Amino acid sequence: MECVVQGIIETQHVEALEILLQGLCGVHKERLRIHEICLKSGPNLGAVASEVRLLCDLEQPEPTWTVRHIGGAMRGAGAEQISVLVRTMVESKVSKNVLRLFYALGYKLDHELLRVGFAFHFQRGAQITVTVSSVNKMLKLHATDEAVPVTPGIQMVEVTAPASAENYAEVVSAVSSFCEYLAPLLHLSKPGISTGVVPTAAAAAASLMSDGGGTTL
Repeated sequence: MECVVQGIIETQHVEALEILLQGLCGVHKERLRIHEICLKSGPNLGAVASEVRLLCDLEQPEPTWTVRHIGGAMRGAGAEQISVLVRTMVESKVSKNVLRLFYALGYKLDHELLRVGFAFHFQRGAQITVTVSSVNKMLKLHATDEAVPVTPGIQMVEVTAPASAENYAEVVSAVSSFCEYLAPLLHLSKPGISTGVVPTAAAAAASLMSDGGGTTL
């Protein structure tokens, strides 16, 4: 399973966010260019629809593929009281023939996206990953070179951390604590809960840019 929160930030403030993340994480960013293909099962595969995502990492010299299945979110009173979504998630490395395989199994293309940006991977009470990316849609099938932004001027920020049934409470706490450092620039919440851009972002970004991110927190 994994813990996840998401938010949005205006593209003009992404550089300031990168400076902040660099200071918080103490590691170098990794460039991100992911072709994401979302497939949904056909009626021949059961009454309950199944959805898988195929992720092609275009930053690698030889593109690599990953299949990801996101399951249901944790339910109950405890889940409602925390600000982080805890959900089941399974992923595995696969070969470049994976798309052909899922088509043969009866899955159909639902949509595809191109995510371009950067990511930070670091340890801070949990193994946390922060991705900052523009989300782009393809005007033609698989035409990543012709992708255009879904929301021009806005980028998505996602914070995730792997968890288990035994330690998810500790991971939730670590993710929540980390997100507090980003609060002046953006608000992070459970996926599907849109909070928009924060009014303090411009002032916080200006402060970070003038400081240059010289302080490691």
